[in-house]
Amino acid sequence: MKKLPLLGLASLALAPLSSHAIELSEQFNLAITPTLISDYRASGISQTLGDPAAQLNVMFSHVSGLYAGVWTSNVDFGHDDEARQELEYFAGYYWQISDDISLDSWYTQYEFTGASQYNQSDVQTTLDAYGVLLGAKYTRNMKGPDIEDENGDWHTGAQDEDLTSAFIGYHTVLPAEIGFAARYEYVDYKDDVFWNSDFTSSRADYRNWEIKLTRDLLNVTWGLSYIDTDLSKAECMSFMSYDNLCSATLVASVSKAF
Repeated sequence: MKKLPLLGLASLALAPLSSHAIELSEQFNLAITPTLISDYRASGISQTLGDPAAQLNVMFSHVSGLYAGVWTSNVDFGHDDEARQELEYFAGYYWQISDDISLDSWYTQYEFTGASQYNQSDVQTTLDAYGVLLGAKYTRNMKGPDIEDENGDWHTGAQDEDLTSAFIGYHTVLPAEIGFAARYEYVDYKDDVFWNSDFTSSRADYRNWEIKLTRDLLNVTWGLSYIDTDLSKAECMSFMSYDNLCSATLVASVSKAF
């Protein structure tokens, strides 16, 4: 049984803030950021069965605040799922309202090599005011979970399901130039997709959180995150077909911005 994974590039909200970019002209910049990460987690849930991922972000930006690019990562949903690579095509507008306030809004199209049933799109926006982050996301054209009937036969899940999420966070720079970021997110699938062990109760929403430290050293950025959700092992099993992809974990990363 294939379960719909949670998707999204949470870090994209801060991408236009990067000071590392290749100046193509007085108007255009190019930022290239490869990343190695010990576990690709989206909204707290692993997209690689807890295994490492190699990721790449390529973004063109204009001095007006407009930007567009592509992001990719390997994925692994286990069993016989054929999804192996996730591609995200994004475009947005970053508005620097003042030195301490900015607004970032963007559209993303998701595509999965060999598993088009996961293809979808979303719109997101993030307000950054004095380090406090407020964000929301609306996702459309999702494929619902496959459903087993009373005869044990599997049927394709419903199309055009919605997903909404909202988060609050904070980021700053600590002493010794250590970056600190924290995020708390609420995700709502609209339909009950998380079930307890005996399938007597279910829910449509859940919460996840992350605390991350970063430090630039040897010309690369090192990161360490603590990530967790409020999903039980049984709820994780019913949604992802594994019970260990939603629990607390430490995620290490290293990236280089060009």
